[in-house]
This record gives sequence, C-alpha cells and structure tokens, in this order.
Amino acid sequence: MKKIIILLIGFGMLISCESNLDINRDPDLLTPDDLTFAVELPASITAVAGVQGANWALIGGIWAQMWSQSPGSSQYRVVDSYALGTTDAIAESGWRNTYDGLLDIRNIKRKALAAENWNYYLIATVLETYISHMLTDWYGDIPYSEANDPLIFQPNFDTGEAVYDNMITDLDDALSRNLTTSTGDAPGVDDLVFGGTMSNWVKFANTLKLKIFLRQTEARPSVAQAGITAMLNANVTFLDTDAGLGLIEQHKFIDAPNQSNPLFESDKRQLNTALNLRASTTMFSYLTENADPRKALFYTDDPDTPLNSVDQGDFNNPAGPNTFAVSILSPTTPVYFISHEESLFMQAEAMERYNSGTGAKAMYDAAVIENFNKWSLDGSAFVAATGAYEYPAGTFEQNLTAIITQKWVASYPGNGAEAFFEWHRTGIPETSSVPQTDAGYIPGQFAVSVNGVLGTGFPQRLLYPAGETSTNLNAPAIVPITTPIWWNQ
Repeated sequence: MKKIIILLIGFGMLISCESNLDINRDPDLLTPDDLTFAVELPASITAVAGVQGANWALIGGIWAQMWSQSPGSSQYRVVDSYALGTTDAIAESGWRNTYDGLLDIRNIKRKALAAENWNYYLIATVLETYISHMLTDWYGDIPYSEANDPLIFQPNFDTGEAVYDNMITDLDDALSRNLTTSTGDAPGVDDLVFGGTMSNWVKFANTLKLKIFLRQTEARPSVAQAGITAMLNANVTFLDTDAGLGLIEQHKFIDAPNQSNPLFESDKRQLNTALNLRASTTMFSYLTENADPRKALFYTDDPDTPLNSVDQGDFNNPAGPNTFAVSILSPTTPVYFISHEESLFMQAEAMERYNSGTGAKAMYDAAVIENFNKWSLDGSAFVAATGAYEYPAGTFEQNLTAIITQKWVASYPGNGAEAFFEWHRTGIPETSSVPQTDAGYIPGQFAVSVNGVLGTGFPQRLLYPAGETSTNLNAPAIVPITTPIWWNQ
C-alpha cells in the first residue's frame, strides 16, 4: 500500500488518498488502464475545482461586478477592461487545464463502463458534464464528442446546442444505471465531494440537469419546459446539501501555501498582495442600499474613515487605492460546484415558470436564509413581510428579478461565472442607463467598465486560446468577444 500525494500548485489544494499502487512500479510508466479509481478520482475533482475556483472565478467575479481591479494595480486590467484575448494566461490556462482534467475524468468513465461500476460511472459523468457545461457557456462550440480521444489529435468542435443535448443524454444514461448492482470498488475517501454517499451524486446529477434546462429558457423554451416539467412531475430529488471541494472534514482547505482555496491562493497568496480586488460599486451599492450585513463580510471597511467602492473598471481613479474597500477572500472557503442555496434558487425559478408559482416562495426564502447562514447570519428578517428581500409574489418578472438578484449576491465570492451567465440569460440585474458617478444611478445595476474597450458593450464570452486554434485545424474561426453565446437571446 502506498500513499499518493496529489499537489496542484496554484490551485491551492493538497489531497492524499490510499491506493493499491504497486510500490515496485514506476508511477510515471503507468498506463491509463493501470490507474485505480481511488488514485484518479481525487485528481479529477481537484482539477475541476482548480479551474472553476480560480481562473473562472476571477474572470466571473469581475464580469459579474462583485469586484473591480484596484486602482494602482494592473494584474486584472485586461479582464476589467474587457480586453481578454487569445493569449492571456488567465483564460488560456483555464481551457488547457479543463481538458487536462477531463482526460482523467473520461478515463474513469471509460473504465467504469467496461467494469459495470455504476458508482464511479455516475461520478465521472457528473464531473464531465459539470465542467463541460461551464466550458461551453464560456466559449460556445467546444470539442465534446471527440475530445480526449488518444486516436483523434484534432477533434471536431460540437455546436453549443449539440453539447447541451449530449450532456443531458449522458446524465440520463448515468442516472439510468442501477447503483445497487455496481461491481468493483466503492467510492469512499477518494470521493472528495460526498465521501461516497451516492444518493448525493444522484441529486447532483438531477440539479445539473435542471441548470442545463434553465439556461435554455430563452433560446429553446420548449426544450426547457419539457425537460423541467418532466423532472418536477417525476418528483426527482435535487441537492439539499452543498456540492463542492473543501466541505468534508479531512479534505478542508487550510491557510497554508498550496493547501488553501484556489481563488485565495491564486489571487492573494501567489501574487503577494491582498489588495488587487476592490469592491465594485455595483454589488457594494446594492448591499449598502439594503443594509445587508453580508457587506461587512464581503468587503473591508474602516470604522474611522468609511471606505468607498470602485466604479466598475475605474482602475485609473486618482483617489488612491487605500480609499477603496478590499474584497475579502478566505483561504478556507470551500469551492462550491453547486451550493445548497443555488439548488434552491433554481427550484424556485422552475416552480415559478412551470408550476404556477406553487412552492416558489418557500424555495426562495430558504435559499436566501441558507446563504445568510453560510456567513453565520440570520436572514429570516430579510425575507419576512416588509423585509428588504421579501418575495414579491407579484408578476413573473418581479418574482424572477428577486430570485436572480439574490442568486447573484449568493454567488460571492467563488461563483461569479454562474452569476455572469445568468445575467446574460435573464438581463437581471438590469443595466444602468447612466454612469455610476451619476446621481441617478440605481444601486445594484450593472455598468459598463469605465475603461472598457468595447464602448457601450459588455463581453459575452471567452476567445479560443491561440494554442488551440494554431494546432487544431478543426477549430472554428475566432469571433468577437461581444458575440453572444447561443442561449443568450
């Protein structure tokens, strides 16, 4: 028996797991077939968390206007000015590391299918779908059906619509397998998400299906309605707990190099500064307007001289960085793939759209309170009658605005990408018609970056990295960063 240590520098995690690896064999010479599930699964999960929790969390957090580049610094100016191109490392490494992670995930899936190990087959399918869903939402068309095939050096790109359809097919296939007949090893300590509790992986799969269908409400409304209605009618179970990395006691992040939350690790520790990300006026003003106590836990303040926020993208502000609140990130915060409250918000929207609103308020209230609980706060007064976040119980648009707005706030700090996608899908929060310096600016409305290179426009996607387009002749032509993803109608 040998203990394998998996160290992902820059992703902020140190994971160990026991395996039956023969100590007399050089691990560098192992073939994909030689790797055990217990060795390959932790690497797969940490790879997903590294990309989602660092690269995409940083870009998403800025574009979802939780924070802005600090005046006087330059680390993320290319992101905050919407100037991300085909060679910028923060985006390019996200693409590369995603497919590196998918190589392990798909190897697990392939072997599990051959062995009829339906437990690992389900886990691998959920991980494959989860990270592929984010990838296609960032880029649109991506290699999916031919990706990670050792015999295909230049995989074709599937359209975004085809990827969506294939993800649902793959999830349905994995969910159709009888877990009670699974053969071979059972997941345990190597399952860094649920510790081998397969009922939670079933819920994760169902909740992921719900997310995929909801993303299509504007572009393919009949597909979304049919899929979600079928799930509601079948009374499938959705996540009633958090899904992510850093939640299980033996796998929690700690405040030490390469063992902490990947967003904290990549931004605060490895850049040797804690001051890069400042409070964006967008979210800061919304929390201030509603006297939301989460603000004090999201952003620093000075009791003697209250700190201000940075208007989105105003990194040339001459006032000096020390006058602006800093975004608070913790080294021990888990990476949430889908949080409990996100699951509840999605169920609230589904019920509002397809269940005549029945049950939507209860799900919304529970979601808001759950997020307050994560910050050790009591949110019950905020959702009570006359509370700042009372469910409108009004028109569909009013109710959806409440759901998506609170989902946006609850995505702080590591799930800004999801908030960014949802903003494009729904138009919530609204976009301001005036600059944030204008007295008529409405707190919480999105504003074009002060130093944005797109004029009055916003970014819609990431661009394919040059390393992909230069080596894969099947890669599509690069489109402008302002070209909407297909579901953004």
